[in-house]
Amino acid sequence: MRSPAPCPPSARPSAAVDRSAVVRPAALRALFPALAEAAEVYLDSASTTQKPLPVLAAIDRYHRSRTANAGRGTYPWATGWTRELRRVRERTAAFLGADADEIVFTPGATAGLNAVALSWGLAALQDGDEILYSPRDHASAVYPWQQLQATLARFGRRLRLVPYRVTAHGEADTADILAKVTGRTRLIAVSHLHHVFGALTTLEELRGRLDPGILLCFDCSQSGGHIPLDVGELGADFAVLSAHKMFGATGTGVLYCRRRVHEQLTAFLPGGNSGVTGSDSGLLPAAMPERMEGGTPNIAGILALGAALEVLDDIGRAAVAEHNRVLTRQLIEGLRPLPGLELLPGPAHARCEAGYGIVSFTLAGIGATDLGFVLAELGFLVRTGAHCVPAHAGADDDSVRVSTHVYTSADDIDRFVRCVATLAAELAMTREVR
Repeated sequence: MRSPAPCPPSARPSAAVDRSAVVRPAALRALFPALAEAAEVYLDSASTTQKPLPVLAAIDRYHRSRTANAGRGTYPWATGWTRELRRVRERTAAFLGADADEIVFTPGATAGLNAVALSWGLAALQDGDEILYSPRDHASAVYPWQQLQATLARFGRRLRLVPYRVTAHGEADTADILAKVTGRTRLIAVSHLHHVFGALTTLEELRGRLDPGILLCFDCSQSGGHIPLDVGELGADFAVLSAHKMFGATGTGVLYCRRRVHEQLTAFLPGGNSGVTGSDSGLLPAAMPERMEGGTPNIAGILALGAALEVLDDIGRAAVAEHNRVLTRQLIEGLRPLPGLELLPGPAHARCEAGYGIVSFTLAGIGATDLGFVLAELGFLVRTGAHCVPAHAGADDDSVRVSTHVYTSADDIDRFVRCVATLAAELAMTREVR
């Protein structure tokens, strides 16, 4: 096994984290009705989280009580929902350390990144410009740039996509990024918390070393509901979140657009409710965030997001972060000594006590998919496969990913480790017989 890599600055536990904050999973599980009805241990929260009662109530309330279209009618039912959506936008802004006009509601994180590519990229990029990205990130953080590259090529503009490496501890390699930045670099795309490696990248090592004109785009799909998040501290120009990964509903997301980029954005969904107006010379863009929105919004989903943020704030994001850190360390230390088990890059390979609720591994003698089936039969629900990392970009072998949240207990992790230990021992004996 490789010796652990030094703990990078961005992976070290923040001094701001309150280690006295306590999450009590047994008490919180009552908030999540799906778990109350299930005997299985749910360990796939990086794929989607369970939904708390206030979120379910928010969705139900909209469809049962005075359903109307927000942002259009002048009668009380409609204006009431318009005010509620405005409040959710303001709450989302406060959650991220942003202003309300910097918050765009989207159908999800994938849609948000595609909105950046199309609204910003098509208008702002010139022939020969460059975007730096990691081919080992989620496909939704890779394919939008490749699609943008192909689209620009049709108009005679060449876009260079420059890949950068990932370190042994699963972070973006900031030294490699710095070495590959040129005078034509326009944007650096980063996974804030990697969906497979469970490693945090903030780019803080590059503060003051990059041209301030280079934009930073963070995929915060995994970090949004797990750790305190401030887009100002990140230095983000764009950031996306997925509501369903932070207790919210599917089909809802958030795109943060820093105010300094607003004039670089063209209308993304021109149409009704987008604020765009027509003229003899074409469409005149609206102010933000209407410039990036159009059509009837996912009203129920946005209301559910507001309820989800309230739940997260009530529990305390520092408490959530500390709970997941403790479970991650417990999981790593339990799995590390097992025969034939290899931990993928991430906190397991760093000399620090970091952990963000995601651990991926392989086990010799059995494929990840088969292992996932066995674990499911034994009552443990995990994600298996390549986890949406593009195969052509040198994706790792299929792996098992374990991901936790506030409803995961230390006992859940202990039982899971014992189960994997039994399987590892049986597979080791089989190898010895051969």
